[in-house]
Amino acid sequence: MHPMLNTAIKAARRAGNIINRASLDAERVQITRKGVRDFVTDVDHASEEAIIDILHTAYPDHGFLAEESGRVHWPANGQAPEYEWLIDPLDGTTNFIHGMPIYAISIAVRHRGTLAHALIYDPTRNELFTASRGGGAFLNDRRIRVSGCLRLGDALLGARWPGSAGPDAKAPEKFKALSTDSGGVRRTGSSVLDLVYVAAGRLDGFCGLALKPWDVAAAALMVTEAGGLVGDLSGEQDWLDGGEIVAATPKLFPQILSHVK
Repeated sequence: MHPMLNTAIKAARRAGNIINRASLDAERVQITRKGVRDFVTDVDHASEEAIIDILHTAYPDHGFLAEESGRVHWPANGQAPEYEWLIDPLDGTTNFIHGMPIYAISIAVRHRGTLAHALIYDPTRNELFTASRGGGAFLNDRRIRVSGCLRLGDALLGARWPGSAGPDAKAPEKFKALSTDSGGVRRTGSSVLDLVYVAAGRLDGFCGLALKPWDVAAAALMVTEAGGLVGDLSGEQDWLDGGEIVAATPKLFPQILSHVK
């Protein structure tokens, strides 16, 4: 395993311990609101600080883009660093607040703009997903692959769209048709887990709106390394910064796009 991935695992496990301890005493968790249906807790901040502390100590020349802190340890000249870490310290905060054990930590690093390594850690199940570009995707050291689903009518999809992501004037009809024509849609409240479940074959596809780079970076690399396809709603490669993403098995990918283009 690449040294960067080993360091990320160390960071994720420390953050996971923080999250697990806090879940045992949920009444003491401090909650604030960032926006409509958008919460943050002191646990999010503590998890993020622990991750950045370990990674920055190991790689002091790297930059960081994290959900709560934004860009930190960025070069003084403003130019993008050679290596940049993208961090979501607790994806599924609303689930966490309500005691629903569906949330995860997401860490990815890109080298000169290209995703190189990725990690997703589910602390409630002790499931550790990892991937390196060209090296495949793994769950707890076991190789994972996307499902063999061929038809949309048989597919179980994950989603983050109107009804789970907030209003979007252009979206309702196209997503209603996708829901009707698929085998079923699940909205877990954690886009990170939904996406990595595509890589693991637990879901056959995922479609999401209003997502940030830290939401999709790690899991999207895992989907491609597990044999799946990833694109934006037009099938192009603007998904990391564009906020819209489709991930699916190779056969399902064009079928989903035909509904949402």
